[in-house]
Amino acid sequence: MDINEYINSGILELYVYGALTEEESAEVTRILKQYPDVKAEVEEIEAALLNLSAAVAPNNPEFLINSIKSKLSGNHNLTRPPKTSNLPSYIGWAASILLLVGLFFMFNKNRELRESLQALQAEKAQMESQIVDARESADKTRELLNVLRDRSILRVELQGQEVAPQAFATAYWDENTNTTYIDARDLPPPPRGMVYQVWSLKLQPLTPTSIGLLENFEEDENQIFVLSNSNESEAFGITLEPAGGSESPTMEQLYTLGVVSS
Repeated sequence: MDINEYINSGILELYVYGALTEEESAEVTRILKQYPDVKAEVEEIEAALLNLSAAVAPNNPEFLINSIKSKLSGNHNLTRPPKTSNLPSYIGWAASILLLVGLFFMFNKNRELRESLQALQAEKAQMESQIVDARESADKTRELLNVLRDRSILRVELQGQEVAPQAFATAYWDENTNTTYIDARDLPPPPRGMVYQVWSLKLQPLTPTSIGLLENFEEDENQIFVLSNSNESEAFGITLEPAGGSESPTMEQLYTLGVVSS
């Protein structure tokens, strides 16, 4: 830590006046214990403030210090000094009040500026995150459009079965990259604790091989899932399985099925 830079930052003055947050005050207290130069600077600031208060309100300088700190911290339960008919005292207290009000508004302004800066930083971070998400979404959309327009990719319609006649899905099988894209937009959302599982099928004899799960189904805006598939698929099927998937398909929960055209 650069001690001189820390001392010149103005944070020690805010610490003395009680204008820091609880976390910031705790951090300054920790640094005071660690660096004697910082502690000495705080003592000088406190002494200068006492001298200033004595100049404008000589009857009770310590009360002014406590008043300033009380105002800045929101605590107004201070016992005021006894009244006196001494005119210079009234003038001194008037000057003290003006000083207190000035400090109060100065530090309130400091807090407002700090809060505004934090809000702007949070807004900037949110905008940056949205920009990244938008770029990723655009990249994914371009990739999917390229897949749909590629005539070398096999398109397989998966029709609804007995358990869900209205269900429908489409498989786009790219044999060159061993990738299968599943468009599951027309599948109903799976019940809690269940997940759709996609199967590559060999028909003679019937041999199912799992190629993946359609996880986070409702969170995927496009509901197009990319699965690895290096099998010699003759058909594709989608079943509803317990979360985590199954080793073999539950045929009673076969939602869609489609045969690869030769």
